[in-house]
Amino acid sequence: MASRPAHDPLPRPVVRFRPGGVLGRFTPLPPMWLEGRLAAEYVNLIQDPVYYGRGVAPGDGRPVLLIPGFLAGDQTLLTMQSWLRRLDYLPTLSGIRFNVHYSEMTLERVLERLYVHHRRTRQKVALVGHSRGGLLAKVLADRNPELVSQVIALGSPLNAAYDVHPVTLAAVRAARLYNRIRYRNQWETEVAFMEQLAAPPAVPVTSIYTRSDGVVNWEACLRDDVTTLEVNGSHGGLGVNAEVYRHLARLLPD
Repeated sequence: MASRPAHDPLPRPVVRFRPGGVLGRFTPLPPMWLEGRLAAEYVNLIQDPVYYGRGVAPGDGRPVLLIPGFLAGDQTLLTMQSWLRRLDYLPTLSGIRFNVHYSEMTLERVLERLYVHHRRTRQKVALVGHSRGGLLAKVLADRNPELVSQVIALGSPLNAAYDVHPVTLAAVRAARLYNRIRYRNQWETEVAFMEQLAAPPAVPVTSIYTRSDGVVNWEACLRDDVTTLEVNGSHGGLGVNAEVYRHLARLLPD
Protein backbone atom coordinates (compact mmCIF):
# COMPACT_ATOMS: atom_id res chain seq x y z
CA MET A 1 0.00 0.00 0.00
CA ALA A 2 1.44 3.37 -0.96
CA SER A 3 2.27 5.84 1.81
CA ARG A 4 -0.20 8.65 2.32
CA PRO A 5 1.34 12.08 1.57
CA ALA A 6 1.61 14.37 4.58
CA HIS A 7 -0.90 16.83 3.17
CA ASP A 8 -3.64 14.28 2.53
CA PRO A 9 -6.73 14.50 4.76
CA LEU A 10 -7.45 11.92 7.41
CA PRO A 11 -9.56 8.98 6.25
CA ARG A 12 -13.22 9.88 6.66
CA PRO A 13 -15.01 8.17 9.52
CA VAL A 14 -17.87 5.83 8.81
CA VAL A 15 -20.94 8.06 8.52
CA ARG A 16 -23.24 6.03 10.73
CA PHE A 17 -22.24 7.84 13.96
CA ARG A 18 -24.28 11.07 14.11
CA PRO A 19 -24.44 12.60 17.57
CA GLY A 20 -27.60 13.91 19.15
CA GLY A 21 -27.99 17.28 20.83
CA VAL A 22 -27.00 20.57 19.18
CA LEU A 23 -24.75 18.89 16.63
CA GLY A 24 -27.17 16.09 15.84
CA ARG A 25 -29.30 15.27 12.84
CA PHE A 26 -32.43 14.29 14.75
CA THR A 27 -31.18 10.74 15.37
CA PRO A 28 -31.52 8.91 18.71
CA LEU A 29 -27.80 8.10 18.95
CA PRO A 30 -25.88 8.92 22.17
CA PRO A 31 -25.22 12.65 22.63
CA MET A 32 -21.86 13.74 23.99
CA TRP A 33 -23.42 15.24 27.13
CA LEU A 34 -23.92 11.68 28.38
CA GLU A 35 -20.19 11.73 29.13
CA GLY A 36 -21.12 13.76 32.19
CA ARG A 37 -21.95 10.48 33.93
CA LEU A 38 -18.31 9.85 34.87
CA ALA A 39 -18.66 11.18 38.43
CA ALA A 40 -21.74 9.05 39.07
CA GLU A 41 -19.94 6.01 37.69
CA TYR A 42 -17.05 6.60 40.08
CA VAL A 43 -19.43 6.85 43.03
CA ASN A 44 -21.11 3.63 41.90
CA LEU A 45 -17.73 1.92 41.66
CA ILE A 46 -16.61 2.77 45.19
CA GLN A 47 -19.91 1.42 46.51
CA ASP A 48 -19.54 -1.85 44.63
CA PRO A 49 -18.10 -4.97 46.34
CA VAL A 50 -15.71 -5.54 43.41
CA TYR A 51 -13.87 -2.34 44.32
CA TYR A 52 -12.95 -3.91 47.67
CA GLY A 53 -11.99 -7.23 46.14
CA ARG A 54 -14.91 -9.14 47.58
CA GLY A 55 -15.29 -12.41 45.75
CA VAL A 56 -12.38 -11.51 43.45
CA ALA A 57 -9.43 -13.87 42.97
CA PRO A 58 -6.04 -12.35 43.91
CA GLY A 59 -3.71 -11.28 41.13
CA ASP A 60 -0.74 -13.29 42.50
CA GLY A 61 1.75 -10.73 41.25
CA ARG A 62 0.64 -10.73 37.61
CA PRO A 63 1.96 -7.67 35.74
CA VAL A 64 -0.38 -5.19 34.04
CA LEU A 65 0.42 -2.10 31.95
CA LEU A 66 -2.24 0.63 31.75
CA ILE A 67 -2.41 2.96 28.71
CA PRO A 68 -4.64 6.07 28.67
CA GLY A 69 -6.81 7.44 25.88
CA PHE A 70 -6.52 10.30 23.41
CA LEU A 71 -5.87 13.71 25.00
CA ALA A 72 -5.54 11.95 28.38
CA GLY A 73 -2.68 10.90 30.62
CA ASP A 74 -1.81 8.28 33.20
CA GLN A 75 -3.71 10.19 35.90
CA THR A 76 -6.99 9.00 34.36
CA LEU A 77 -6.10 5.41 35.26
CA LEU A 78 -4.86 5.95 38.82
CA THR A 79 -8.07 4.51 40.31
CA MET A 80 -7.64 1.34 38.28
CA GLN A 81 -3.96 1.13 39.18
CA SER A 82 -4.73 1.40 42.91
CA TRP A 83 -7.46 -1.23 42.63
CA LEU A 84 -5.16 -3.67 40.83
CA ARG A 85 -2.45 -3.12 43.41
CA ARG A 86 -4.87 -3.92 46.24
CA LEU A 87 -5.77 -7.16 44.45
CA ASP A 88 -2.09 -8.18 44.41
CA TYR A 89 -1.43 -7.41 40.74
CA LEU A 90 1.68 -5.48 39.73
CA PRO A 91 0.26 -2.59 37.68
CA THR A 92 2.38 0.10 36.07
CA LEU A 93 1.53 3.20 34.05
CA SER A 94 2.56 4.05 30.51
CA GLY A 95 4.46 7.27 31.20
CA ILE A 96 2.06 9.22 28.95
CA ARG A 97 1.19 12.68 30.25
CA PHE A 98 -0.87 13.83 27.27
CA ASN A 99 -1.75 11.26 24.61
CA VAL A 100 -1.55 13.41 21.50
CA HIS A 101 1.64 12.51 19.62
CA TYR A 102 2.00 10.30 16.55
CA SER A 103 1.29 6.68 17.38
CA GLU A 104 4.79 5.44 16.57
CA MET A 105 6.41 8.05 18.80
CA THR A 106 4.07 7.17 21.65
CA LEU A 107 4.66 3.45 21.15
CA GLU A 108 8.42 3.85 21.50
CA ARG A 109 7.99 5.29 24.98
CA VAL A 110 5.38 2.75 26.06
CA LEU A 111 7.54 -0.10 24.74
CA GLU A 112 10.30 0.97 27.12
CA ARG A 113 7.85 0.67 30.02
CA LEU A 114 6.75 -2.73 28.75
CA TYR A 115 10.34 -4.01 28.54
CA VAL A 116 11.14 -2.82 32.04
CA HIS A 117 7.96 -4.32 33.53
CA HIS A 118 8.55 -7.62 31.74
CA ARG A 119 12.14 -7.85 32.96
CA ARG A 120 11.16 -6.88 36.51
CA THR A 121 8.39 -9.47 36.82
CA ARG A 122 9.76 -12.12 34.42
CA GLN A 123 6.21 -12.67 33.21
CA LYS A 124 4.20 -11.70 30.18
CA VAL A 125 2.36 -8.42 30.77
CA ALA A 126 -1.37 -7.83 30.29
CA LEU A 127 -2.10 -4.55 28.49
CA VAL A 128 -5.22 -2.57 29.40
CA GLY A 129 -5.84 0.41 27.15
CA HIS A 130 -8.61 2.99 27.29
CA SER A 131 -9.87 4.39 23.95
CA ARG A 132 -6.78 5.24 21.86
CA GLY A 133 -4.77 3.39 24.50
CA GLY A 134 -6.45 0.18 23.34
CA LEU A 135 -5.31 0.82 19.76
CA LEU A 136 -1.75 1.37 20.97
CA ALA A 137 -1.96 -1.78 23.11
CA LYS A 138 -3.14 -3.92 20.21
CA VAL A 139 -0.30 -2.87 17.91
CA LEU A 140 2.27 -3.05 20.71
CA ALA A 141 1.18 -6.62 21.46
CA ASP A 142 1.26 -7.60 17.79
CA ARG A 143 4.86 -6.44 17.54
CA ASN A 144 5.95 -7.98 20.85
CA PRO A 145 3.82 -11.08 21.49
CA GLU A 146 6.64 -12.62 23.53
CA LEU A 147 6.16 -9.84 26.11
CA VAL A 148 2.34 -9.65 26.24
CA SER A 149 -0.19 -12.11 27.64
CA GLN A 150 -3.37 -10.37 26.44
CA VAL A 151 -4.90 -7.02 25.48
CA ILE A 152 -8.05 -5.57 27.04
CA ALA A 153 -9.35 -2.52 25.17
CA LEU A 154 -11.90 -0.20 26.79
CA GLY A 155 -14.04 1.76 24.33
CA SER A 156 -11.40 1.43 21.62
CA PRO A 157 -12.42 1.73 17.94
CA LEU A 158 -10.33 -1.27 16.89
CA ASN A 159 -12.31 -1.72 13.69
CA ALA A 160 -12.52 1.91 12.53
CA ALA A 161 -10.16 4.25 14.37
CA TYR A 162 -11.76 7.46 13.05
CA ASP A 163 -15.39 6.47 13.61
CA VAL A 164 -15.79 8.99 16.41
CA HIS A 165 -17.85 12.01 17.41
CA PRO A 166 -17.23 15.03 15.11
CA VAL A 167 -15.91 17.03 18.05
CA THR A 168 -13.39 14.28 18.78
CA LEU A 169 -12.47 14.06 15.11
CA ALA A 170 -11.82 17.81 15.10
CA ALA A 171 -9.45 17.31 18.02
CA VAL A 172 -7.72 14.49 16.09
CA ARG A 173 -7.20 16.83 13.14
CA ALA A 174 -5.83 19.52 15.44
CA ALA A 175 -3.44 17.00 16.98
CA ARG A 176 -2.32 15.92 13.53
CA LEU A 177 -1.61 19.55 12.56
CA TYR A 178 0.39 19.99 15.76
CA ASN A 179 2.42 16.86 14.99
CA ARG A 180 3.03 17.94 11.39
CA ILE A 181 4.35 21.32 12.51
CA ARG A 182 6.52 19.93 15.28
CA TYR A 183 7.73 16.63 13.81
CA ARG A 184 7.36 17.20 10.05
CA ASN A 185 7.15 14.15 7.80
CA GLN A 186 5.92 11.39 10.09
CA TRP A 187 2.54 10.62 8.50
CA GLU A 188 3.76 7.53 6.68
CA THR A 189 4.54 5.95 10.05
CA GLU A 190 0.91 6.57 11.07
CA VAL A 191 -0.24 4.76 7.93
CA ALA A 192 1.92 1.76 8.88
CA PHE A 193 0.43 1.82 12.37
CA MET A 194 -3.11 1.76 10.98
CA GLU A 195 -2.28 -1.18 8.71
CA GLN A 196 -1.00 -3.18 11.66
CA LEU A 197 -4.02 -2.23 13.72
CA ALA A 198 -6.23 -3.83 11.04
CA ALA A 199 -4.18 -7.06 11.01
CA PRO A 200 -5.30 -10.15 12.94
CA PRO A 201 -4.17 -9.95 16.58
CA ALA A 202 -1.09 -11.89 17.66
CA VAL A 203 -2.34 -12.29 21.26
CA PRO A 204 -5.88 -12.59 22.67
CA VAL A 205 -7.77 -9.28 22.56
CA THR A 206 -10.95 -8.40 24.45
CA SER A 207 -12.90 -5.29 23.48
CA ILE A 208 -15.18 -3.87 26.18
CA TYR A 209 -17.65 -1.32 24.85
CA THR A 210 -20.81 0.61 25.73
CA ARG A 211 -23.67 1.40 23.37
CA SER A 212 -24.16 4.75 25.14
CA ASP A 213 -20.61 5.83 24.26
CA GLY A 214 -20.67 9.57 23.54
CA VAL A 215 -17.22 9.68 21.93
CA VAL A 216 -16.66 6.49 19.91
CA ASN A 217 -19.22 4.68 17.78
CA TRP A 218 -19.69 1.46 19.75
CA GLU A 219 -19.89 -0.56 16.52
CA ALA A 220 -16.32 0.47 15.75
CA CYS A 221 -15.26 -1.50 18.84
CA LEU A 222 -16.49 -4.78 17.30
CA ARG A 223 -14.31 -7.14 15.29
CA ASP A 224 -14.69 -10.76 14.29
CA ASP A 225 -11.19 -11.61 15.53
CA VAL A 226 -11.55 -10.23 19.08
CA THR A 227 -13.77 -11.08 22.04
CA THR A 228 -16.37 -8.37 22.74
CA LEU A 229 -18.13 -7.57 26.01
CA GLU A 230 -20.82 -4.94 26.51
CA VAL A 231 -21.23 -2.78 29.61
CA ASN A 232 -23.48 0.15 30.49
CA GLY A 233 -21.86 3.55 30.93
CA SER A 234 -20.02 6.43 29.31
CA HIS A 235 -16.85 6.42 27.26
CA GLY A 236 -14.81 8.47 29.71
CA GLY A 237 -16.18 6.48 32.63
CA LEU A 238 -14.89 3.11 31.42
CA GLY A 239 -11.83 3.57 33.63
CA VAL A 240 -14.05 3.71 36.73
CA ASN A 241 -16.92 1.48 35.63
CA ALA A 242 -17.88 -1.27 38.07
CA GLU A 243 -18.93 -3.63 35.27
CA VAL A 244 -15.56 -3.13 33.61
CA TYR A 245 -13.81 -3.95 36.88
CA ARG A 246 -15.80 -7.17 37.21
CA HIS A 247 -14.73 -8.16 33.70
CA LEU A 248 -11.11 -7.30 34.50
CA ALA A 249 -11.28 -9.41 37.65
CA ARG A 250 -12.33 -12.36 35.51
CA LEU A 251 -10.06 -11.77 32.51
CA LEU A 252 -6.73 -10.81 34.05
CA PRO A 253 -6.07 -14.13 35.82
CA ASP A 254 -6.21 -15.96 32.44
